[in-house]
Amino acid sequence: MLAEQARFALNSGVGAPEIRSWDRSLPAFLADMADAGLGDVEVLLEHQLPYSPKRADLILCGAHPRTGAPSFVMVELKQWSHAEPVDEDLVQIDRYTQPVLHPAEQVRRYCQQLVDFTPVLAEQPDAVHGLAYLHNARDAGVWNIRQYRTDDWGSLYTLDSKAALVDRLRARLDPAAGRGPARAAAETLLNAELAPSRKLLAVAAGELRERQQFVLLDEQQVAFATVRAAVERSRTARQQTVVIVVGGPGSGKSVIALSLLGELSRRGLRVLHATGSSAFTNTMRKVAGTRNTAVQKMFVYFNNFIGAKPRSLDVLLCDEAHRLRETSVNRFTPKDRRAAARQQVDELIDVAQVPVFLLDDKQIVRPGEMGSEVAIRHAAQALGCKVETVRLQGQYRSGGSDAYDAWSVRLLGLHPDPPEPWSVSASGDDGRFLVRSAASPVELESWLLHQQSGHDGTTARIAAGYCWPWSDPVLREGRKVLVADVVIGDWARPWNVKPEEKVPDAPASYFWATDTRGFGQVGCIYTAQGFEYDWAGVIFGPDFVRRGDAWVAQLSHCKDPAVRRADGGSFTELIRNTYRVLLTRGMRGVVVYSTDPETQAFLEQMTR
Repeated sequence: MLAEQARFALNSGVGAPEIRSWDRSLPAFLADMADAGLGDVEVLLEHQLPYSPKRADLILCGAHPRTGAPSFVMVELKQWSHAEPVDEDLVQIDRYTQPVLHPAEQVRRYCQQLVDFTPVLAEQPDAVHGLAYLHNARDAGVWNIRQYRTDDWGSLYTLDSKAALVDRLRARLDPAAGRGPARAAAETLLNAELAPSRKLLAVAAGELRERQQFVLLDEQQVAFATVRAAVERSRTARQQTVVIVVGGPGSGKSVIALSLLGELSRRGLRVLHATGSSAFTNTMRKVAGTRNTAVQKMFVYFNNFIGAKPRSLDVLLCDEAHRLRETSVNRFTPKDRRAAARQQVDELIDVAQVPVFLLDDKQIVRPGEMGSEVAIRHAAQALGCKVETVRLQGQYRSGGSDAYDAWSVRLLGLHPDPPEPWSVSASGDDGRFLVRSAASPVELESWLLHQQSGHDGTTARIAAGYCWPWSDPVLREGRKVLVADVVIGDWARPWNVKPEEKVPDAPASYFWATDTRGFGQVGCIYTAQGFEYDWAGVIFGPDFVRRGDAWVAQLSHCKDPAVRRADGGSFTELIRNTYRVLLTRGMRGVVVYSTDPETQAFLEQMTR
């Protein structure tokens, strides 16, 4: 019966494993609640957390026994019987190949997410409590993970502490209140407005004020002021305005976004920063929210807005908006949310009074990415929005060298003028940016090592076209290690760590560009895009070669499963854009090498 009700209520939005989990966990837990006299408490099953794909197993809704005010207890149910700690916040379960978050920490973070983005709860955060219940575990089987910090949002119970669990629930939910107050509490939560809370905005403003000191120049300040004016107009004239900020690599788009996030947070406006890149979003969270994890929640993903209430935000800052996709639905999207999904750009426009899209049309590198200026403008106009566009001139990466920017565009055939050797292009450039080629990957790597050998914080990275397989880590002597997939002659190096993998002595994929341990691994386009480092090494693979006076894209040499699905014309554009991104990551210089002899000769000619 429970499975049938779940299928009906969630529109077949769960799979067989989840239903089996409910069947094994829920009846016993709900029976325990009834025995404790809590049979009238309302239960929200698989409650969607705001601006997140995650769901809480249960939220119990009732009245507080002392105040009579709405009270909520979030419960995470685990079938584990044994667990061991492996890190500060991680535990290892026998049947899982990777460590998972400690259940008390998991529910604590879920409570934080719920409170931070539900203003009515943020005004009374003590109304929310959280606990994890390992209903198959005895204390002896999980003893080591029970020695973990606890608070009102995160605590742990087992079969041996079931009596304490019941006492905890009865202290938060009045058994005598009856069904009316419980139902009212549930309705309060289900109908609550979702937006960043004032407390979260205040914390973000303080954090960003202390950590980010940006000076906006020329068109950057124009973009900043344009958004600020649109916000004022939205409040006085009720005019929804879409602002599109267009700029090339290193033109300051993300600096503008962070400046706006800090300024608008200080003013108490409901604002979020969104991207379509896990690497970029996680790095922004790390940079802006190191000292306060609440700030990290200001950085979300484009696909977090399925079914979001229109105008629930004042401003949504869509950074790297060229990575917009046709729809927010992916293989992880629950079926019950798919029916609510629309065009992704429409969702992002509708959710805010002033949606801001910061993009570079020439950084579209995957099939299905469709965040162009034209597409966003058409969508905004179709929804009746005023549209304002700001174009950023120049760039602040590549040593601020406009000459290099122009040279790289011509090199890749993105400009009608033919390519020219760097020595000619840079004749008036005062040597701010260094360009050279290497005769081998060994020479390329050695040159980069030399550049960062001063131990002054200088960073260097090697990136390459996706022309080699990308293996999962393997176990050697009981330890995970990366496979050296990028093989060129006698030289072999691994790709950066795959997303969701953890390998000792190597940074997570999100932090390949910013963690010092990233050198020695070859970065792919998805970990390099959006980032910068002092010295860039770029390996051209056989997917993009020079033949005569033209570039030729070779689909047969591409190992990227997504890009291989592109048709011929689109594939050429995607590969050309890929190498443009890789060539424009360096702040002080770039060294290039091609595995193809004819292309290598061309690069040597262009960098002499």
